[in-house]
Formats: sequence, structure tokens, C-alpha cells
Amino acid sequence: MGTKEITREKEIKIIVNKQIMRNRIFLFKTRIINKKYFCLLAFVAFFASATAQTNIQQTDKEQAYIKVIDQRAQKIVAPLGIKDAGKAERVKDIIALRYHQLNDWQNEEEAKVKAAKTESTDKAALKAQIASYQKEEDAQIDSSHKTYISALSKELTPQQVDKVKDGMTYNILPVTYKGYQEMIPNLTTTQKAQIFAWLKEAREHAIDAGSSEKKHWWFGKYKGKINNYLSAQGYDLKKEGEEWQKRRDSAKAAAEK
Repeated sequence: MGTKEITREKEIKIIVNKQIMRNRIFLFKTRIINKKYFCLLAFVAFFASATAQTNIQQTDKEQAYIKVIDQRAQKIVAPLGIKDAGKAERVKDIIALRYHQLNDWQNEEEAKVKAAKTESTDKAALKAQIASYQKEEDAQIDSSHKTYISALSKELTPQQVDKVKDGMTYNILPVTYKGYQEMIPNLTTTQKAQIFAWLKEAREHAIDAGSSEKKHWWFGKYKGKINNYLSAQGYDLKKEGEEWQKRRDSAKAAAEK
């Protein structure tokens, strides 16, 4: 074999060996990268699992609340007779968002009050602190009330907006207004108007209440005002109530015959 051929063969071997080495280095780096990537994924999965385990109870509670609120909003929208599916969905979202806002503010206030009770032993200072928290929550609600009603008004007629308000307050206004008229059939137009005006005012407050108890409290407050008004107008409410009960009993008996 000639010298040139030997030299050429050595060059080929060197080239082949270099390529083999490059391949080995590439495979080694790939293994390292894959290993690091796998470790990273494992860490992320572990962290996510740990976080999920820590928050699973709270998450389940939040998901349950979201479902309840969505169903509640849908129930309020259904009687409005909205034929446009897109509009109906927007209105439902507006109502659901309002419920979420009220719930968040209430939870925030309750958490602050709980913390204050733990940290403070001064009853006077604690009372003042709780009052300031309530004032802060009321300010948030008041400032957003008009925005909420305005958002509804852009999608609905005034009559439909009233139905949403009634839906958010368990229809207490129409039921109570009807009850007063049935209890006292000879109410004047002026008296009816005053009763209705106060019930509307109660409803306006009640739609922003964060709980069923608070919603009923607002109507109870205004019913007291209405009762005082009617008493001042000369009505004996105890007697009117008794006579109304007799009429209802008679009507029920007649229907059962």
C-alpha cells in the first residue's frame, strides 16, 4: 500500500472517530437535558399537587358557590322573556358578577372583624374598628350600586330591571304590597303610593345585602315605618290583621267545598 493511501485512510478514520465522538456528546447532552426536564416536570407536578391538596377544600367550596350563583342568576333571567340568547347570557353574567362582588366584600369584612377580635381586648376600640370596616364595605357597595343598575339598564327595559331586583330579593316587594292592599282594602291612592315608595326604597337597599337575613332585615325596617304611617292614618293594624285572617279562612273553606 502506498504512502498516500495510508495517509488517506488515517484521515478517514480520524473523521469517522470525530463524528462518533460528536454523536456521543450529543446523546450525553440530550440525556442530561431530558433528565433535568423530567426533574423540573416532577417538581412542578409535586408543587401543584401539594398546592392542590392544601387548597382543595377552599377550591371545592368556591366552585360550589360559583355554581349556585350561576343557577341563581339564570333563575332570575328566565322570567324576563329575553329572546336574544346573547343578551340573556350578558344579563346573567352581570347579575352573577354582582353576587360575587357582594360575597367577596362580605367575606373580606368578616375576615377583618375576626382578626380584630383576636388582636384587640379593648371593647370600645374593637367596636369602633368594626364600625369602620362596615363603613368601608358600605362605601364599596354604594359606589358600585349605580354602576350595576346602569349595566342592567343598558340591556333591559325598566320593567325588566324591576323584575331583576325582585328576583334578587325573593319577590318580597310585590308580595308585601299585595298583602297590605288585601289587609286594608280601603287604602287610598295616596296611601298605596306611599307604601309602594317605601317598599321600593327597601328593595333598593336589599339587593345590595350580602345575605338572605340582611335582605329581610331591610324590608322589616321599612315595614315598621309603613305600619307607623298607617297607624298615624287611623288604622288599627291589629284589628285589620284579624279581619283579614277571617276573610282568608272563609275563602279557603269555600274553595275546599
